Parts: sequence; C-alpha cells; structure tokens
Amino acid sequence: MNHPAHGHALPATIEPAAPLDLPASPPMLARLAARRSSPLRGLVEPGPSEEELRRMLRLAMRVPDHGRLCPWRFIVLAGDARRTLGERLDSLYARQNLGLPHAKADMWTLYLLRAPITVVLVSRPDPATKVPEWNQVLSAGAAGMALTIAASAMGFATQWLLKWPGRDPEATALLGVTAGERVAGFIHIGRPSAVNEDRPRPVLDEVVRFWSPDQSISNETP
Repeated sequence: MNHPAHGHALPATIEPAAPLDLPASPPMLARLAARRSSPLRGLVEPGPSEEELRRMLRLAMRVPDHGRLCPWRFIVLAGDARRTLGERLDSLYARQNLGLPHAKADMWTLYLLRAPITVVLVSRPDPATKVPEWNQVLSAGAAGMALTIAASAMGFATQWLLKWPGRDPEATALLGVTAGERVAGFIHIGRPSAVNEDRPRPVLDEVVRFWSPDQSISNETP
C-alpha cells in the first residue's frame, strides 16, 4: 500500500470544518429586494464622483472568474467625452443611414448626455485558455450585474442597455473595442429622479425546481 510522501496515513474520516458565523445584512437584503432598472430619462445629476466610481468598479470586479482571467474590462464615458463620442456616433449613423430625418441627427449625442456617467462593459474572452469561453462570457455578465448592485448600494440608479453603438462594428471601434472583444452593455449611472413602480417579476415556483432522479430526460442514464 502506498502512503503519502510525508509518511503519514490519511485519517479515516475528515471532520467537517466549523462554519463561520457571518452575520446577515438586513440593509443589503432590503436594497437587493428593491433594486430595479431606472428609465434613462430618470437618471440625473449629480453622478458618482471619481472616488465613488472607482469604488463601484472595484466592487464590480469581485465576481466569479474561472482561471483569474479577467475576461472583461470597463470603458468610462464622462464629462465632455460623452458629447464628443456622441457626435462621432451621429456622424457614423448618418453615413450608414442616408436620408436620416433631421430630428434624429443628434440622437446618439443626446443618448449619451442623458446619464451623468456611462460605463461600457466589454467582454473579452481568451480562446487560448482551457477555461470554456462560455464561463468567461458569464463572468462579464456577472461584472455588469455587480456594478449595478454596487451603484444601488451607494444611492445611485442604473439602466443597462445595448443599442446600436454597442452592436455595430464601426461604432464599437470608436470606443476602442478591438478584435475578439464584444460590448456587453452600456450601463448608465445617475441619481434617480423618481421612485418608479416595480415591474412584474416571475413567479418563483414557475422558475425553480428541486431536481429528483425521475426528472432526468436522458435515455442512457438509468
């Protein structure tokens, strides 16, 4: 019988570790229960300060990340940069859509100026690693959700959108999104100007099932 290199036999049983006594956080639970997306038109100044934004982003980075690959990054649109990017997007959109009505000539500038701060979430999976790409994409989504929760915890509201500027290759190039990367969303952040009614949520019992052996659909597994 082979023994471990240190010469000691493994114990016959391993005692379970004692659980840590982590206190519940009623304020966090209450904020999560009330979290919802705010209409973009309802996001107003003041936006987060640089220090507040950096704190949000640090919290957004604390997500599951198989392999520690950091398969996501953030692009911050703030201040006058919003208008500059918006004008470039409007110019590109007009070239792509000849005959665009004059009323829509500055639609993307107005879009980016609505919220005080916009964070562009970029998914950047690494296909060369052993970590499945799907795991990496899910990590990017988790980073976006963590950012919305962090903003809510700090008294802000968010709207996560993915419109034309995040889907068009020429538009994303203006953001500096490179080959192999993909915009996962524009997360707009500001102070809420009103308390909006919550939307209907799924019925818990319709989306939750506790698995049992008789629920398997495989014909190969007994």
